[in-house]
Amino acid sequence: MTSTEPTTAPAPTGGGDDSIIKKLSTLDRYLAVWILLAMAVGLGLGRLVPGMNDALAKIEIGGISLPIALGLLVMMYPVLAKVRYDRLDRVTGDRKLLVSSLVINWIVGPAVMFALAWIFLPDLPEYRTGLIIVGLARCIAMVIIWNDLACGDREAAAVLVALNSVFQVLAFGLLGWFYLDLLPRWMNLGDGQGLDVSVWHIALNVVIFLGIPLLAGFSTRRIGEQKMGRDTYERRFLPKIGPWALYGLLFTIVVLFALQGKTITSQPLDVVRIALPLLVYFAVMFFGTFLLGKGLGLAYDRTTTLAFTAAGNNFELAIAVAIATFGVTSGQALSGVVGPLIEVPVLIGLVYVALAWRRRFAPGTVTTAP
Repeated sequence: MTSTEPTTAPAPTGGGDDSIIKKLSTLDRYLAVWILLAMAVGLGLGRLVPGMNDALAKIEIGGISLPIALGLLVMMYPVLAKVRYDRLDRVTGDRKLLVSSLVINWIVGPAVMFALAWIFLPDLPEYRTGLIIVGLARCIAMVIIWNDLACGDREAAAVLVALNSVFQVLAFGLLGWFYLDLLPRWMNLGDGQGLDVSVWHIALNVVIFLGIPLLAGFSTRRIGEQKMGRDTYERRFLPKIGPWALYGLLFTIVVLFALQGKTITSQPLDVVRIALPLLVYFAVMFFGTFLLGKGLGLAYDRTTTLAFTAAGNNFELAIAVAIATFGVTSGQALSGVVGPLIEVPVLIGLVYVALAWRRRFAPGTVTTAP
């Protein structure tokens, strides 16, 4: 593969990076600033505009927020249109990557969140349950853009996200029963709780947040290369749609914060209690997985992809399940909401951490696809 930077990726600092940074658009160069502004705008709208959060909450179908769905679809489409689908066989043949991803996402991740929830919130069962649900919902959407911003392997991200989607449909309900019902009773931690979630609801979540943008991206790549040739498609078309990934991200952040602005600002101490185990979780999952990837001898791009798919969570599914099972005003729902509000700024910070580490890999290991 060639070593070409994604058009939306912030550049690492140091060395000869000044010239690279100057070539970035204003949107790319100050991405962290725009995200902080989007968070502030969302909080302001949710807190100051009467009925804003209630109005946004009502725009949904089957428990899925249409504004959030729109933002995620716009965000994911340009990145998936960049994927070289003819190279996916190189990823599916990498057993170390696939097995590592499955173990980290479906064994290690839920167990880590379960442990942290009980360590940090032993006296707050509702928040604790909400965090465990967040840990069970593995990321299949926003991780695509974090990976792209950090110059990860796009083809690997597409394969791992698809793999997580299949396991999400099959394993979410079973793991929910194990961590919320069986394990607490077996460890004498109290009575267990069940989840009111159907396999069809999880499947619908996967179809909307991965199936639609994946089909659109694949179709665009296939038709675009046929009509204009690969070189023209990548040099002229992709740069035009590239910025829409970040527009979709910023829109999604505004909607998320607007939906829960009043709740978040009216319960700051509760938010802090929920945020602490989340911060530890993101750090443990990202840095632990990054070191694992390096220990396995994976190149930077696939190590980065492995780390971000391990650290991210499917917040839309977690929130929907918490609300459906425990109610919109429940502590479980609040934990689900705080999840992405902490995840977004933390993972954008980890993008810059990953890019800084990129220089530490041996020359020739960075193999990001154009």
